[in-house]
Amino acid sequence: MNREDFENSPVGKLVLIEQGDSPCYAFVPNPLPPNTQLDNIIWRSLSEADRALGELAGLGRTMPNPNLLIRPFIRREAVLSSKIEGTQTEIANLYAYENGQLSLPGLSPQPPEADMQEVLNYVNALEYGIERLATLPICKRFLCELHEKLLKGVRGENRAPGQFRQSQNWIGSSSACIQDARFVPPPVPDMSACLNAFETYVNGKCDFPPLIRIGLIHYQFESIHPFSDGNGRIGRLLISLLLLNWNLLPIPLLYLSAFFERNRRQYYDLMLDVSKKGNWSDWLSFFLQGVTEQSRDALIRAKKLQDLQIEWRDRLSQARTSALLPRLSDSLFESPLITIPQAQKLLEVTYKSAQLNVEKLVQAGILEQIDDFSYNRVFVAPEILRIVGE
Repeated sequence: MNREDFENSPVGKLVLIEQGDSPCYAFVPNPLPPNTQLDNIIWRSLSEADRALGELAGLGRTMPNPNLLIRPFIRREAVLSSKIEGTQTEIANLYAYENGQLSLPGLSPQPPEADMQEVLNYVNALEYGIERLATLPICKRFLCELHEKLLKGVRGENRAPGQFRQSQNWIGSSSACIQDARFVPPPVPDMSACLNAFETYVNGKCDFPPLIRIGLIHYQFESIHPFSDGNGRIGRLLISLLLLNWNLLPIPLLYLSAFFERNRRQYYDLMLDVSKKGNWSDWLSFFLQGVTEQSRDALIRAKKLQDLQIEWRDRLSQARTSALLPRLSDSLFESPLITIPQAQKLLEVTYKSAQLNVEKLVQAGILEQIDDFSYNRVFVAPEILRIVGE
């Protein structure tokens, strides 16, 4: 880390650390809130973001069945947030893996099982966090619980899941030494003080508009980098959980990983620029742009899924089908891959009856069989995968 780039920073200080033969420095961010004024560009960006988020919240409040969107949106976020960290998969692969299918014809090649488990752990951590908000504020303990879920049984499980780091870390290429790092977060004693201040700020009084605060909090968490692994994913989880915790959304519909992944270099550079120069304006404008774009994107996807549900119901009613079929077709929005035994359990019918109902959805153009097997057949709803994954 280049000392000259950070030594005049208005948002933190450099501290000398003992690491290796040559001296090096770590950056310790000042506690939030920053001493900064919101310029006109940020206010305009905030107005747009608030409006777009408000439309999405309105949709969430009027939905008769929120699970139509919650489960697919969470899985989309898990795939994209993990992609930022280098784990490449597709949402169809994730659904197949959750279904116990390691490889399926007709889907893109299945990534290694370890990669799939990492993505599924993100789903588990996010779903756990959503439930845990009812009983625990967003605090240090909350962060550690999320982290434990995220790293359970995957690469990084030797990196103290559920515990804050006890040694110095740094950000850079995997082969880089600390002297060549792009950024060096606070050493452990300073990190602990930073986390205490972070917890106080997250649960304290509002000093800035909520979306601005979330942008500040995301930067602060990433600059503290309190875990040995998984900091980026935990930081992005926090965005979605804060939106819920502060009642900006009634259900979890907004995720920024797609925006960050599209603009990955800018995402990293603008946060680094805050540390170097205190450039809050560009970072917050970028963050709010992400809220606006992803709120609009989520609204479009949500309406497409709702329209598809209505279209399917019309299609099935015109065919004068069994009353079980709408129930089966609605279940596909939560998991668009299904087997006959799963349909049997869902509908509480015999295997033969479940088979007939699944085959009727195939005839209606709702399901497709994606393997050539006579037994243990797997069916997929391609229209749902296209809307969620495109």
